Amino acid sequence: MAPRARVRAPELTGRGGWLNTGGKDLSLADLRGRVVILDFWTFCCVNCLHVLDELRELEERHRDTVVIVGVHSPKFVHEADHRAVVDAVERYEVHHPVLDDPELATWKQYAVRAWPTLVVIDPEGYVVAQHAGEGHAHAIETLVGQLETEHAAKGTLRRGDGPYVPPEPVPTELRFPGKALLLPGGTFLVSDTTRHQLVELAADGESVLRRIGTGERGFADGPADRARFSEPQGLAALPDGTVAVADTVNHALRRFDPATGETTTLAGTGRQWWQGSPDEGPAREVDLSSPWDLAWFDGRLWIAMAGVHQLWTYDPQAQTVAAAAGTTNEGLVDGPADQAWFSQPSGLAAAGDRLWIADSESSAVRWVERDGDGFAVRTAVGTGLFDFGHRDGAAEQALLQHPLGVTALPDGSVAVADTYNHALRRYDPATGEVSTLATDLREPSGAVLVDQDIVVVESARHRLTRLRLPEEAVRVEAVAHRTQRAATDIAPGTLRLDVVFQAPAGQKLDTRYGPSTRLLVSSTPPGLLAGGEGAGTDLRRDLALAEGVTEGVLHVSAMAASCDDDPANEYPACHVHQQDWGVPVRVTEGGAARLPLVLAGLDEES
Repeated sequence: MAPRARVRAPELTGRGGWLNTGGKDLSLADLRGRVVILDFWTFCCVNCLHVLDELRELEERHRDTVVIVGVHSPKFVHEADHRAVVDAVERYEVHHPVLDDPELATWKQYAVRAWPTLVVIDPEGYVVAQHAGEGHAHAIETLVGQLETEHAAKGTLRRGDGPYVPPEPVPTELRFPGKALLLPGGTFLVSDTTRHQLVELAADGESVLRRIGTGERGFADGPADRARFSEPQGLAALPDGTVAVADTVNHALRRFDPATGETTTLAGTGRQWWQGSPDEGPAREVDLSSPWDLAWFDGRLWIAMAGVHQLWTYDPQAQTVAAAAGTTNEGLVDGPADQAWFSQPSGLAAAGDRLWIADSESSAVRWVERDGDGFAVRTAVGTGLFDFGHRDGAAEQALLQHPLGVTALPDGSVAVADTYNHALRRYDPATGEVSTLATDLREPSGAVLVDQDIVVVESARHRLTRLRLPEEAVRVEAVAHRTQRAATDIAPGTLRLDVVFQAPAGQKLDTRYGPSTRLLVSSTPPGLLAGGEGAGTDLRRDLALAEGVTEGVLHVSAMAASCDDDPANEYPACHVHQQDWGVPVRVTEGGAARLPLVLAGLDEES
């Protein structure tokens, strides 16, 4: 094979400008001599948050040779707001330069198709690798080591401090709180997410009574002054009077005892769940993935497992966990619990025979209910991953924008923390209507009832806000949006789908237990494909396009497993690489007959 032509990395441009650089604009020329890793992310995306965590250790180990640059590429309208990007960079402790690219200019220059995507640029300014999805930290670590050796020998490696300049800290009692719980004594327990603590506030919702956790990111049980959390979110009262905590970035459930101040671990190992891992078993032995909220329902603690688009349950008597609803595929599909699809469920509220769900990435409100011997999933508001906005009225045409919380109201309706619309909304099952209760709430992420009032967690204002439940809805001018990504022109007939995966250097595909790859294809509308949908193990597939359907979205989920290629190693280290794509397509004469999606490596046919 002839040597592949080297591709010069396009310049970094974005109308929103640069963050974490002390006010300086950066160019690739400024970074010449360093290994540059571009992280294309958006702050709504839990997979992007996973990658931020994957990169932390690599960033620290190679601080003098590697510069990570976050390229913020929004999905939702709210994410194009520069102030929201500034908040997200602080909220998720992003300790590297970030380019705010609200118009996706750099995204388009690098032909990115999915959140998250990582692009590696060598010290001479050439693109050497691209990775979509999660699980690539080991491969990039290996590549960085090779580039350091190669360019040190050539004299093209430059060591030293990077361009990161931390912002000035802002003193507030709470910092990006996530959820709140009313304790029996009338005080509030709040997950102070960015400070990695729980905080008990007095009944006024402002005065700090105590803090639980050291305030440093970590995973440790013990009394309040020694316990550690990592971005805690959901809180739920357990029947024994203790509180369950969704310790999100630790991929664990913790138990806080308000009487003693002690924190212990209920479930999780601290490791992130990957495809092929057990999805039931002893609670302390099963991996979890970004639990975001909790609710006691039907004799179990239900878990919004945002990281894998599922609901799980915890049984405190048996001390076991199990997947309860969702297939791990991302989307909006109703039906029997084990066949339903979710999109980053992030809020739960139990009310009678229903468990309400804020399904954030599909901008939906859904519920779980008993169905014979099992459970079924239904949708109240929302249509899919790419439609969102702020529209009241009949639920089938109403629109939300990335809601993170739901709260059951006394009249049987549901309050919705409509996070990216900065609003509190209401869905009434009796009438099938959606209305707006309050606006001008900065990124509300949850709410609790207190007498006749509702106390809202205003995450981006770092406070709890008490509101009187209004008798009449607020009038809001309707607005509808679709995710703005350019459609890929494809030719009618047969489309060759190629998911590109090249095992990292020193590794090979893991075939010890059968096929090491997995591919799942579907479409919106379902009639876009006349053939080729469904699951399989080959990463290359021919898709038959239906006649008469001119546009839609191809949903592609791919996974590949690789292991160290060393025959002398009896226990090789293995790694899972996975990504979901939603690719808008337009069927037109003269369009492409091949659709490449890079999971890892470079597309040799492009």
